[in-house]
Amino acid sequence: MVEEERLRGWEHATAYPLTGLSLLFIGVYALPVLDPGLDPAWRRACELADVVIWSIFLVEYLIRLRLAKHKTRFIRTHWFDLAVLILPVLRPLRALRLLNALRVLNRHAVAWTRGRLAVYVISATVLIVLIAALAVLDAERGHPDSTITSYPQALWWAICTITTVGYGDLYPETVEGRLVAVALMIGGLGLIGFTTGSLASWIVDRLSDADRPTGAATRADMVLLLHEIRKLRAEVEALKETQRDADH
Repeated sequence: MVEEERLRGWEHATAYPLTGLSLLFIGVYALPVLDPGLDPAWRRACELADVVIWSIFLVEYLIRLRLAKHKTRFIRTHWFDLAVLILPVLRPLRALRLLNALRVLNRHAVAWTRGRLAVYVISATVLIVLIAALAVLDAERGHPDSTITSYPQALWWAICTITTVGYGDLYPETVEGRLVAVALMIGGLGLIGFTTGSLASWIVDRLSDADRPTGAATRADMVLLLHEIRKLRAEVEALKETQRDADH
């Protein structure tokens, strides 16, 4: 149990620093994508920062693995964390590292109220759309047959994909771009499921509130109950008087 407490303490202590690193990654990843003519020195600085951030996430994962009492179960239950570290070997897929921030925030989301959770999901969805647009543009820009050649086009494609509209006017041609599309489609289905579930839950709560007795009815019940109590007390007093008279 001591190991598990240390693991939880480590995760709590590193939650916000890791989120900050993930957000910093957005900047160092987006800058070269949005500005193809970026100065080589700045481009090298962004690539170096990318490697440093990835290394920090790798070390953090290894520390958590070291603190876990059951290593095999930790790897099995945290397979997504490991996949985010290993899979993005191709540059466009490095955007998956943003999911580290969402993973960290998700630890706290389970205890949030429905309103705060809705804000979290909406914000996460917007962030995923923006990053997916960057990733698909990074993958498609150099392809000769690509229909996605600018960030506005990539953003339009990402919005159509995550909402499952799919007009078909813009589509990825590269393997990396299609992998980004698959991830975005899955995210869109999850968003629809959450929205539908939240709406159904809200409707059920409203109907339950409507079936509950109103404040006026509750007060009337209290008055009736007090009246019955007074009657019982009077009857008890009368019985006591009768008993005293019988004793005399």
